[in-house]
Amino acid sequence: MKREQAKIKIIEGGVSAPSGFLASGIHAGIKRRKRDISIIVSETPAITAGVFTQSLTRAACVDVDKQQLKQSHFASAILINSGNANACTGARGYKNTQQTIETTSIALGIPKKYVLVSSTGVIGQFLPMDKMTLGIFEAVKQLRKDGNKDAAEGICTTDTFIKETAVEFELNGATTRIGGVAKGSGMIAPNMATMLAFITTDAAISRPLLKKALKNATDMSFNRITVDGDTSTNDMVLALANGKSGNVPFSEETPAYQKFYAALEYVLITLSKMIVKDGEGATKFVEITVKGARTHFDAERAARTIANSNLVKTAIHGEDANWGRILAAVGRSGINFKPEKTEIYFDNVRILGGNYDLSFSEARAKKVLEKKEITITVDLHGGKSSATFWTCDLSKEYVHINASYRS
Repeated sequence: MKREQAKIKIIEGGVSAPSGFLASGIHAGIKRRKRDISIIVSETPAITAGVFTQSLTRAACVDVDKQQLKQSHFASAILINSGNANACTGARGYKNTQQTIETTSIALGIPKKYVLVSSTGVIGQFLPMDKMTLGIFEAVKQLRKDGNKDAAEGICTTDTFIKETAVEFELNGATTRIGGVAKGSGMIAPNMATMLAFITTDAAISRPLLKKALKNATDMSFNRITVDGDTSTNDMVLALANGKSGNVPFSEETPAYQKFYAALEYVLITLSKMIVKDGEGATKFVEITVKGARTHFDAERAARTIANSNLVKTAIHGEDANWGRILAAVGRSGINFKPEKTEIYFDNVRILGGNYDLSFSEARAKKVLEKKEITITVDLHGGKSSATFWTCDLSKEYVHINASYRS
């Protein structure tokens, strides 16, 4: 069900837009000047679901949140710090994460099992717990309905702009909202699933349905973007649903679930595109669609390989219509296809036809590549399956940013 079919209205408010949610973001001194502690709070315990990085080099917050979700299907707060990933910090890092949960529970007056935590920033450094403790109490003190933008700023690292969105729609007779905030600019090639996202909704939904919807929507959004091919130690997406919209509960087989899922997927895709557009050093946003594949798996695998190709990304940056790099990427993706049947388009300009037809205008192709947003379509002419991924170009600025990330 598309956004138009679900009648989704885009609104302001980010994670604070749904009923019963508050947020804040403050500067605690973890970073030199910018906000570095954020908190998102549901006024009543909310059904919770999450997806996490598949990396074996996981930050303490990932393991702790998994334990929290096993212990309780509800949460009231997500505490996020930036500037320090608290990853590869051993027993001390784990203890500091537990202390963060305890401090947050005391500051809010809620059980520890209702607190989730997230960190992002430099790997291998211990959290400054004195600053964390004072910052948590200050963040709780500043909680408010319009605190969403401060919270969005507080989770950023190398991001150049905040990433938030919210939507409103009718769900079984009740006005319902979904809000979201994300951070990410580098180390982006999520596999859950540096990338974090937090979703709030006032929909009344069962935990099994929320888990299913979040996983599927993540696969169609955050797991289809790439900036540099690197996954993070801290990648996670957390969702809270507090039921305050008052909608009649629904099952998976109903139109209501399809409407909820369409709205959720729209929010996640919107945030995903923002992350790609803010890719470190990026100058161009690229949508890659592979169609005519034998299976959905083949379409996804080919599109992901193209999107992750540094040769393709540098050619896009240089505005070079180098179709050979795209076809070569499909060739090494591991799928079964016929190269001689493949067609490649930049927007509506065909640059490769069947049987390696190269009768295209370099000038028209160059004009497309000069744009800030570009669509690449690869038609394999071998089936009915398709997949879309989003990526960006790779520039010298990316090297500059990451060569001096810790300084």
